[in-house]
Amino acid sequence: MPPHFLCPVSQRGWHGRRARYRTAVIPEAARKLSAVAVYTDINEHDLKAFLAQYDAGELLSYKGIAEGVENSNFLLHTSKFPLILTLYEKRVEKSDLPFFLGLMHHLSERGLNCPLPLPRQDGELLGELSGRPAALISFLEGMWLRKPEAQHCREVGAALARMHIAGEGFELTRPNALSLEGWQILWAKSEARADEVDEGLEAEIGAELDVLATHWPKELPAGVIHADLFPDNVFFLGDQLSGLIDFYFACNDLLVYDLSICLNSWCFEKDGAYNITKGKAMIEGYQSVRPLSAAEIEALPILCRGSALRFFLTRLYDWLTTPAGALVVKKDPLEYLKKLRFHRAVTNASEYGLIA
Repeated sequence: MPPHFLCPVSQRGWHGRRARYRTAVIPEAARKLSAVAVYTDINEHDLKAFLAQYDAGELLSYKGIAEGVENSNFLLHTSKFPLILTLYEKRVEKSDLPFFLGLMHHLSERGLNCPLPLPRQDGELLGELSGRPAALISFLEGMWLRKPEAQHCREVGAALARMHIAGEGFELTRPNALSLEGWQILWAKSEARADEVDEGLEAEIGAELDVLATHWPKELPAGVIHADLFPDNVFFLGDQLSGLIDFYFACNDLLVYDLSICLNSWCFEKDGAYNITKGKAMIEGYQSVRPLSAAEIEALPILCRGSALRFFLTRLYDWLTTPAGALVVKKDPLEYLKKLRFHRAVTNASEYGLIA
């Protein structure tokens, strides 16, 4: 029988409320990764001292969990509620953590269902454990969808718009390191070997970067974006969206660019075909909360090209540089090359399902 873990319902207020929790099965693939999900080990003595800085009750048990491949994560059971302990590894810049944690707190206070960092008794959201920056965070109840349908895309669109509105007034800022300038840096690291992946790729991507640099929109509504709202970062309970997770790529950028990321990650089928029914539902869901301006609608095709290129470039870099035998599963960059080529042929936003 597969192992289980307890997942508490996300809470917007920590005091005076007990967490409800359910039993969930760890998928086989996740269990196989469990041995590598913890990069920094902890001991009970240090953990209890760390926990004493919070109003989180007494430690009952803890164990490493197979959640995430960038940080070390542990499931804690305390006398008050279960929690997720995250130790931030070297890929995450420590200077960015106040933005990420503060943003989750800001969004949660404004009604968005997302993981909530637990403040320490001194009010700080970030501590240190085993030589790593560390935080205690609630765990959302739900599962991500392997086969999302149009109604799920509609909910995601609406939730994304609610996040954009909830993000207003957040005082910290973080530039998008994976936009135009960052793409050029990534491409410079991969360009010489690009034709190993697909013949003619070096010339094609070089030309694409030139087009995007020339035509990239600048005078559009901007704010806090998620920047990585793929299906595995959205939880559902049944057909109801229960929350958004993984804000560790969040930054400040054009709001409609965030929508373009979702169109790319939610609305293409496995055969590479764009599903206009899903796209229409996602855009309608978004506009039911935050209507797009005429300028945003006009810019959607070029933004979709850009977001497809962004994920193509990160996948290409990983594909070329991840050593054989590494435990990280490489993702096929050609999936996003096909999406990029689709968007290049789009002439206006109606081809995404947008009805004027």
